[in-house]
Amino acid sequence: MSLKTEHPPLPQAFADLGLKENILRALANLKFDTPSDIQRLLIPRALAGVDILGQARTGTGKTAAFGLPILSMAQKGVGSQALILVPTRELAVQVQAEIERLGKQTGLRATSVVGGAKIQMQQRAIEHNVEIIVGTPGRVIDLLDRGILQLNNMRFIVLDEVDRMLDIGFREDIRKMLSRMKGLSHVKGDGSQEGDRAGHQTMFVSATISDEIDKLARRYMREPVEKIIAPGADERPTVDQIEQYYLSVEPYDKHRLLRMLLEKENPDMAIVFTRTKHGAEKLAKNLTLDGYSYQEITPNLRQARRDRVMKALRSHKCRILVATDLASRGIDVNGITHIFNYDVPDDPEAYVHRIGRTARMGAAGRAFMFVTRDQGSELTRIENLINQEIPVMKVEGFTPKDLPALPPLYPGHQRGGRQQQGQQRNNSGQQGGQQGGGQQGGQQGGGQQGGGQQGGGQPSANPYKKQSLGGKFRRARRR
Repeated sequence: MSLKTEHPPLPQAFADLGLKENILRALANLKFDTPSDIQRLLIPRALAGVDILGQARTGTGKTAAFGLPILSMAQKGVGSQALILVPTRELAVQVQAEIERLGKQTGLRATSVVGGAKIQMQQRAIEHNVEIIVGTPGRVIDLLDRGILQLNNMRFIVLDEVDRMLDIGFREDIRKMLSRMKGLSHVKGDGSQEGDRAGHQTMFVSATISDEIDKLARRYMREPVEKIIAPGADERPTVDQIEQYYLSVEPYDKHRLLRMLLEKENPDMAIVFTRTKHGAEKLAKNLTLDGYSYQEITPNLRQARRDRVMKALRSHKCRILVATDLASRGIDVNGITHIFNYDVPDDPEAYVHRIGRTARMGAAGRAFMFVTRDQGSELTRIENLINQEIPVMKVEGFTPKDLPALPPLYPGHQRGGRQQQGQQRNNSGQQGGQQGGGQQGGQQGGGQQGGGQQGGGQPSANPYKKQSLGGKFRRARRR
């Protein structure tokens, strides 16, 4: 008696979009049965060969939306057919993994080309005619300049997270690259032109697309360009399943609040976002002192270390990740339950991408943002962008502390909190004015009380400026 292997039924909803059977088998094995809004709208138009600007909320399956049509149309054995550009190394690795997972039944291969990794390994993959290349702009331009990467076979170009790709840091690199590709025409092996239109197909996708980016992107696309917006993406570019809160806190009290919030929430997996690398490193040290187990991902981290951190995150061996905005678009991991915005991001759109790391593909998630008293305008800008008022939250048992005293400037110097210091300077100035006598006493502050040369008004030296003492110390050393 022969045993017959039973295959899961092909997902009819994806079949209706026009995908090939081998793609449908892979989707069936992955238990994908219903396309998301952006997949339902974008896939048929991509299969038709038109250039596309696609906008959808974070966590709604944009990678599959552009990846499935490429996998369905690409030819096995033809190298460098598709180029997918992403803003970060982490995102490149994850997009490559997703493409390989979706195309498991096709025989097509993908590789990532990013800075920080050995270029020889990437060159070897390209020379072996890997069909799909996922990379960051700097390394792709380097490969083009060296002549390692050729554009002769290029049929598909994708910019993922296009708003970040075309910002100030990437704009010139993208211009150079797309200028080289503009006007390329794909010719099949028999000499005939592929499709009804000359040139490659371009797809730009992101959670947020401003008018400025829309105009800039169209310079490198062929008309007619179709702009596809998933329902609700332009009204509120966040996922409904994310519970969002902000907490009022002073900068010096942030870590104490985070510690209490971690104890209260007890997250399965959490990401804590800081604005700067220095802030991430300082927070990591404090978490170490508190006994928390965490991983850290910041700029200038070696690629091997980055890979280990991401592997720990994907295998759910990391419960707390401390990261900067650089990593916010490079983390596509299921199971992240909490996002802590330790610092308010400089760009409101960065907030959307930060909190989009949770509530992936219909799951629930919670996001918290620490807001200081002078950041009300930043909070309003974020609320205007997402078209939603973020409610305030208070942590039970958390009582704000007074401003801590500054450390002494030199041995023997004493000072209290900043308000107390200001009052002391005012008092000394008034006393000096009364005791110093004369007009000079009323003009200059807080010095010799009886001499009349330095009287009330303002202190003679700013105690916060270390340089005012530096000269004295240098003279002492010279003696």
